[in-house]
Amino acid sequence: MNILAIDTSCDETCAAITSGQQVMSNVIYSQILIHKKWGGVVPSLAKRAHEEKIDMVIEECLTKFGGSFSNIDAVAVTYGPGLAVALEVGIKKARSLAKKYKKQLIAVNHLEGHIYSPFVQNSKGNPKIKIEYPYLSLIVSGGHTELVVVKGHLKYEVVGETIDDAAGEALDKAAKLLGLGYPGGPVIEKLSEYAGHADRYRFPRPMIRSTGMNFSFSGLKTAFYYHLKKTTEDDKSKNINYLASSFQAAVFDSLLNKTEKAVKRTGIKRLLSGGGVIANLYLRKKLRELAEKIGGEILFPPYPYLTGDNAAMIGVVGFFKAKQNIFVKEVEKLDRIPRLTLG
Repeated sequence: MNILAIDTSCDETCAAITSGQQVMSNVIYSQILIHKKWGGVVPSLAKRAHEEKIDMVIEECLTKFGGSFSNIDAVAVTYGPGLAVALEVGIKKARSLAKKYKKQLIAVNHLEGHIYSPFVQNSKGNPKIKIEYPYLSLIVSGGHTELVVVKGHLKYEVVGETIDDAAGEALDKAAKLLGLGYPGGPVIEKLSEYAGHADRYRFPRPMIRSTGMNFSFSGLKTAFYYHLKKTTEDDKSKNINYLASSFQAAVFDSLLNKTEKAVKRTGIKRLLSGGGVIANLYLRKKLRELAEKIGGEILFPPYPYLTGDNAAMIGVVGFFKAKQNIFVKEVEKLDRIPRLTLG
């Protein structure tokens, strides 16, 4: 089954053609340069860029695939959660294509995509992956931080989530406070490397003593803000590597602590992790160490582009939904969903 997948959940216009778990064609148009000067995503600019680029991205995807719509069996689209005005562009386009070419339409939760991203293969079927349920999935992105038990194909239970801000958003905010620009996560990662990942300032770990598995990063952001307010510009400049490293350490300690608690609570030692923050190599190292500590294993997205927003992972989820005959019954009525609704 060849599926044309579309994702416009935030600031990247994405299209992919998948066959089963294999990605046959993939195109991503990034809006980073558009939003960089504003220090974050501007919804109106994101919507306009999606509208301007979506046809081109889909056409390029089909060209790379070497086929036409006659070779496409279904259309899959991200219908949330995400930036509302951005999501609507992709949903409108998917509805239009499904109707025009008389194709089945599949609605995919963006976070399902991150859950399945470690299972995505290239066009040659690599890496070879044996899927063995259940899994515990840690999703860490700019907009989401979730712990999800994956009981089987498309069977989920959310066991932990952020009660305020996401980990990726917190890293971006710290970078902005340090004057490092947008997106901030990769810059924080690089400065942390320069500091040898030292935790000189020991910023608070919100909810670390809580027995629950929910996350919180708002208090950490506030503590960082007030620390910088008391710091001279000269000291901030001299210690910027250590400030970045200490903030990152606090975020990652929270992620690791809650993931370990979830392992103990659920007894599941097979871990998955996806989302933009998982591009951070130090976080991957710490999660591998956790997996070794618990006597388990962990899978990450096998290719770098799969950590961020992309349509390939949406197409793979679409394949598993199609296998279970889960299609949109009334194409014209498909609308966005505002948040995670798994399980």
